[in-house]
Amino acid sequence: MSNAPAEEIPAEEIDLTEANEVIDKYLTLPGNLMPVLQGIQEAYGYVPKPTIDLVAERLNVYPSQIYGVLTFYAQFHLKPRGRYIIRVCVGTACHVQGAERITETFFGRLGIGHAETTEDLRYTFEKVACLGACGMAPLAMVNDDTFGKMTVQKVDEIIETYNARPMK
Repeated sequence: MSNAPAEEIPAEEIDLTEANEVIDKYLTLPGNLMPVLQGIQEAYGYVPKPTIDLVAERLNVYPSQIYGVLTFYAQFHLKPRGRYIIRVCVGTACHVQGAERITETFFGRLGIGHAETTEDLRYTFEKVACLGACGMAPLAMVNDDTFGKMTVQKVDEIIETYNARPMK
């Protein structure tokens, strides 16, 4: 066991104005924790640590209860995510039509893997079990835009298109 001092992780600093506005909106609503957390994620793109402490204090709940909700539901994210969320279906229909090649091409072009985000926060990549459009296999989505019959060339076109779009 080392006697070296523990490395301290710097506290994340964010403006809590939006979080307070979300909490104010739902403060008197019974069962307000879920809509508060959803509103905070909508405002920040994820649920930052300082907002968890604020919610705990203002709603009079333990931070551990909040973490329980945040880690139980897949809709919540504790780390910043990209402006553009790329999802590639790896379900059976997409798999047999070459989803792995599409996934690997995205990985290579973006320099990230599954559930990772580019440093500039432009892209987050996710492999998903099914996107519900098997007739268009292999399938990818960027936010709400769907791309069927994916090819390696389409990967390049998608990245080029979204690189040209503004971050906000």
